[in-house]
Amino acid sequence: MIKNFYTKFLFQNPKKIILSVFLIVCFLGYFATKLEIDASAETLLLENDKDLAFAREVSKNYETQDILVVTFTPNSDILSNTSLTTIKNLSEDIKKLSFTQSITSVLNVPLLQSPVRPIQELVDEVKTIENSKDFDKKLVKKEFLTSPLYKNSLVSSDFKTTAIVVNLKRDKKFYNLVEQRNSLLKLKNSNKASKEELEKLEKISLEFKTYRDTQRDATSKYIQDIRSLLKNYKDKGTLFLGGVNMIATDIISFVKNDLLIYGSTLILLLIAILWIIFRQFRWVALSVLICTLSVIATSGMLGIFGWEVTVISSNFISLQLIITISIVLHLIVRYRELSSIYKNSSQSKLVLNTMLSKLSPSFFAIITTIAGFSSLLLSNIQPVINLGWMMSAGIAISLLIAFLVFPAVLILLNKTVVNKSFESNLHFIDFCIKIVKNKGNKVLIASVILIAFSLTGASLLLVENSFISYFKKDTEIYQSMKVIDQKLGGTTPLDVIIDFNLISKEENKQTKQESNDDMFASFEDEFNSSGNDAQYWFTPHRMNIITKVHDYLNSLEHIGKVQSLATMLKVGKVLNDNKELDSFNLALLYNNLPKEYKSLILEPYINIEKDQARVTLRIIDSDKNLRRDELLKKIKNDLKTIIKDESVEIKLSNLMVLYNNMLQSLFDSQVKTLGFVILTLFIMFLILFRSFTIATIAILANIVPISIIFGIMGWSKIPLDIMTITIAAISIGIGVDDTIHYIHRFKEEFKKDHNYINAMQRSHRSIGFAMLYTSIAVMVGFSILVLSNLIPTIYFGILTVIVMATILASALLLLPRLLILFRPFSKL
Repeated sequence: MIKNFYTKFLFQNPKKIILSVFLIVCFLGYFATKLEIDASAETLLLENDKDLAFAREVSKNYETQDILVVTFTPNSDILSNTSLTTIKNLSEDIKKLSFTQSITSVLNVPLLQSPVRPIQELVDEVKTIENSKDFDKKLVKKEFLTSPLYKNSLVSSDFKTTAIVVNLKRDKKFYNLVEQRNSLLKLKNSNKASKEELEKLEKISLEFKTYRDTQRDATSKYIQDIRSLLKNYKDKGTLFLGGVNMIATDIISFVKNDLLIYGSTLILLLIAILWIIFRQFRWVALSVLICTLSVIATSGMLGIFGWEVTVISSNFISLQLIITISIVLHLIVRYRELSSIYKNSSQSKLVLNTMLSKLSPSFFAIITTIAGFSSLLLSNIQPVINLGWMMSAGIAISLLIAFLVFPAVLILLNKTVVNKSFESNLHFIDFCIKIVKNKGNKVLIASVILIAFSLTGASLLLVENSFISYFKKDTEIYQSMKVIDQKLGGTTPLDVIIDFNLISKEENKQTKQESNDDMFASFEDEFNSSGNDAQYWFTPHRMNIITKVHDYLNSLEHIGKVQSLATMLKVGKVLNDNKELDSFNLALLYNNLPKEYKSLILEPYINIEKDQARVTLRIIDSDKNLRRDELLKKIKNDLKTIIKDESVEIKLSNLMVLYNNMLQSLFDSQVKTLGFVILTLFIMFLILFRSFTIATIAILANIVPISIIFGIMGWSKIPLDIMTITIAAISIGIGVDDTIHYIHRFKEEFKKDHNYINAMQRSHRSIGFAMLYTSIAVMVGFSILVLSNLIPTIYFGILTVIVMATILASALLLLPRLLILFRPFSKL
C-alpha cells in the first residue's frame, strides 16, 4: 500500500503534494502567530494541589495585595535630605502610573517610638517623616533599626538599603474570574460538573485568558515605565526592581528570547553542519525546508489548541528541529548510500527504496520518541505534562512532513554524484569498529564502572533548589532577589494560619443545623457573635498563642522577617510603659487607628470574622543549608507541642508550601516517567524485534548511558528541578532511534553471511555515519540552550549533550558488543 502511494500518487503529483503541504503549513502558520507564553506562578505549581486551594482562600480572606519592591541603596545616608527627597520624588513619579495604589516607604510609615507617646495620643495623631515638620533623625534611625515592625524589612540591618514598596491595585475582575474558573474546574475534576457547568467553564476560561493577556501587556508596560523612572535616579544610588509581577514579566521576555535565539541560531548551526558533512546545496536546503515546515506546523497546532509555552517548554523549537533533522539525516544518508551502490538506478527507484527501507525503523524510532515524551504526562506538574503533549504532537507532524516533502522534492531533482569526501576523511567509525572487535571486554568493564558511578551518584541526588538560583547572576531578577533575600528579610513567603475555637465552631455549626429554634442555641449564637466583636476578640488567650507562635518562628534558622499581631504587641508594650497591652488598648487601636495605618500593621494579621490570626514570614531562599521539607515538618510538629490546645488549629500556606510540594513531587515524577518509558520501550522492542534477548540488549544499551545523568547530577550536586527531571525521558526517547536503526541494519547485514563481526563492520560503515551525523546535530542543537538566561535550561542543555554523546558511544560500542556476545540472530 505504501509502495503504491509513492509510485502511483506521490511520484506522479510531487508538485501538488508540495503545494498542498505548503498551503496547510501557511494556514497553520497564521495560528502560530497566536502562540502564547505563560510564565505565571501557577506554571510552577502542582495540578490539583489542595494547598493551592487553601492558599487562595487565605489570599481572599486577608485581601493580600500584589506588590513590587524597589530596593534603594543611596549614595548618602538613608535619612539625609538628598535620599529622602529622592524617595519622595520617585514615589510621586510611580504613584502617577496606572496600576499603583499606594507607596509604602520610610517616608509614610507610622513613627511609633520617635518619640514614645501614650497610645491614645498616638492614635489621635499618627506621625510620619512625611507629615512631620521636623523629626529627630537619631530616634527615627533607632526605631527603624530596632522596631520589630521595620527592622530587616523596611531597612537593612546596616541601614544602607531601604525598600520602597509599591502596592498595586487589586484586580478584582481577575481574581473573580480565577475564582469562578477554579470552582468549575474543581467540579469538572471530580466528575460532578453538569453539561451547563462545563459550557460555562469553557466560556469563563476563554474570558479569563483574554482578560489575562490584556492585563499582562498592560503590566509589562507598567514594569517598563517603572524601570524607565528608576533610570532617572541612577545617580542617586543603586536601585533594583523586584516582585512577583516583575519576575513573571521578565521570564516571559526570557522565554521569547529563548524561542528566537534557539530557533535562529540552531538553524544557522545546522546549515553549517550539513554543509560540512554533505557539501551539496540540495541536502542543506531540503533539511532546512523540512525543519522549518515542521516547526511552523507544530507552532500553529499549539496556537489552535491554545497550548501555551512555559519556561519548561521554551525549548520546544530546538527539540522539534533536532528531532526533525535526525529523521531527515537518516533519509539523506540512506539515499546517498543507495546512490553510491546502484549508480545506474533511476531517481524514482532510489527515492522509493530509500523511503521504503527507512519507513519501518523511522516509524518505530518516532513512536519510541513519542513514548519518551508521553511519559512526561505522568508527572503532576502541568507545564511538564504540556511539554509531553506538545512534543508528542510535534514529532508526529515531523515524521509526516519528512516522508511527504523529502521524496516529493527529490523526485523533481536530477541525480547527482554523491560527495563522500567527509566520510572518507572521518576515521571515527573505523576507530569504533576496532574497539568493538579487539577490545570488547574493556567496553563491558567501562559500562559496569559507569553504572557504579551512576548508582552512587543517584543516591546523592537532591531536590533542594532555590528559586533565586534559576537565574543568571547578571539578571535584574537575581540581583533584586539577592538584595531582598539577604538584606530585607527573605523572599519566599510562608503563612502560618492560627484558627481559634475549632470545637466551638464545629458545635455551633452543628447546633445551627439541628436546632435553629432552640433557646439555648440562640444564647450560644449570641455569645459567639459577641466574641467576634473587636473588643471581645483580643483576649489574653489568643494574644498568648499568637505571641508564642511568633516568637518560636522568629527563633528558627533560615527564617527572615516574621510579622504578626505579636509585632504590634511588642511595639505596644514599649509604648505602654513596658506593660503588656490589654484587650481594651488593642480594641482601641483596632477601632480608632486610621484606616491607612490599620491596613498596614493590623489587618494583614487578624481576621476577626473568621476568628483567625495570620503570622507571615519570609524564608531566606538563598541559604544553601535550607532544607524546605524538613523545615516545614519541624514547624508543624513543634507548633503542636508549643500550643497544646486542641481547639486551635495550625495550618501552613503560601508560596513556600506550594513550591516545596512541587520539589517533593520531583522524585516521584522522575521515577514514574523513567519507569514508564523503560517499560514502554521494552514492550515496543519486543513487538519490533520479536525477541526477548534483542529487546533486553536494546534496553540495556539505552539504560546504561542514560544513567550517567544521575551520576553527574548527584556527584556535582546539581538538584533535580522541573527541567532536569525531563532529561532522562527525553534523551532515551531521542537516543533510542540509534538503537532501532542500528539493530534493524545489523539484522539486514547479518542475513548476508551470518557473520557477526562482518555484520557489525558493514553496519558501522553504513548506518553508523547516519547515527554519528544525527548525534552531532542533536548535541549541537542542545548546546544552544547554554545561551538561556534560565539556569535550569542551561543544565538541561549541558546534561543532554553529555547523555547524547554517551548514547552514541553506547550505540556504536556497547550495543554491537552485546549483539556479538549474545548472538541473538543465530536462531532467526
